[in-house]
Amino acid sequence: MADTRIPVWLDCDPGHDDAFAILLACYHPRIRLLGISTVWGNASLDQTTPNALSILTALSKAHSIPVHPGASHALSRPPMHPPTDIHGATGLDGTDLLPAPVTTPSPIPAIPAMAAALLATPPNTAYLVATGAFTNAALLFASHPSLASHLAGVSLMGGAVGSGFTPAVLGAVDGVPRAGNWTQWAEFNVLADPEAADALFRNEALRGKITLVPLDLSHLVLGTEGVRIGILGGGTRLRRMLVELLMFFAGTYKEVFGIEEGPPLHDPLAVAAVLGAEGEGGVEFWDCDLATGERERFEVRVVTEGTYEDAKAGRTRTGQTVVRKLGKGEEGVRIPRGVDVEGFWRVMGECIERADEANEEAGNMV
Repeated sequence: MADTRIPVWLDCDPGHDDAFAILLACYHPRIRLLGISTVWGNASLDQTTPNALSILTALSKAHSIPVHPGASHALSRPPMHPPTDIHGATGLDGTDLLPAPVTTPSPIPAIPAMAAALLATPPNTAYLVATGAFTNAALLFASHPSLASHLAGVSLMGGAVGSGFTPAVLGAVDGVPRAGNWTQWAEFNVLADPEAADALFRNEALRGKITLVPLDLSHLVLGTEGVRIGILGGGTRLRRMLVELLMFFAGTYKEVFGIEEGPPLHDPLAVAAVLGAEGEGGVEFWDCDLATGERERFEVRVVTEGTYEDAKAGRTRTGQTVVRKLGKGEEGVRIPRGVDVEGFWRVMGECIERADEANEEAGNMV
């Protein structure tokens, strides 16, 4: 019988929310996770790679999902200090329940591994999901340009629209409301490598294939107290670990951004958006004008002028995603304005149940 699951490659920088993205990609029955590549971002590459291996160990997937190390810095910029005020020194601070890796990274580097796995899928079936700095993704399409026409789609977590694009609370720093989370204008993943992000959005072969999950969307999906209580209900070691990660994330978001309801779950939405693009999987995204129901697509450009220091000091808008709505019928980037939040958490809960069952069968994380 033919495998009808959606082939997905996950490029990530674990990361508290990446743990949930990996869990969703591993245990959603409609997804076939081809592999994971790691990139610098929430922590340095020498930290994000073992983080990915540890998460897979916690999910009893370490021996079935390979991890391939990727880029350790931006395409053309000096190293950027990771956001330790959000994710801690390790990128996954806040729990002692994360197990040590039981496997090692693949000796095959990220870019050739990604290309081989994705090109081995039938045309227009596979998705690339990128939830960290977009360096690996940009290098992939630069070195294997035919992939842009081969893939069904690319789902990116990054950027911020602002200007009331959604009713999400984006937070404030020092009393100043902002669209971005790393600067007033820029979201971290895009600012980390703005040239890489801009290269993706300017790739004509990807026009109409990119789904962008900006802060405006991810801040609608919060790990509230009710969500945390629901996850903890099963009482397994995995559930306790996930809640501890959410609690740490909640604390940093409250302290840094003044968001008290709970932390936004950015990265798993980029995985869930693949299901939404396929019209199934239990999570609905609304890529339309919510007032009229009219389908929307956008042109996205990234401000690349200026240094990291300029951006942090407010002298430039480096890393800002500049979004322009296209005319009716034009193809462009899909940026949903809403998501079925209840459906998302229901699906996430089902995936946690499957992970618990797999762990129990393996005698792991009980």
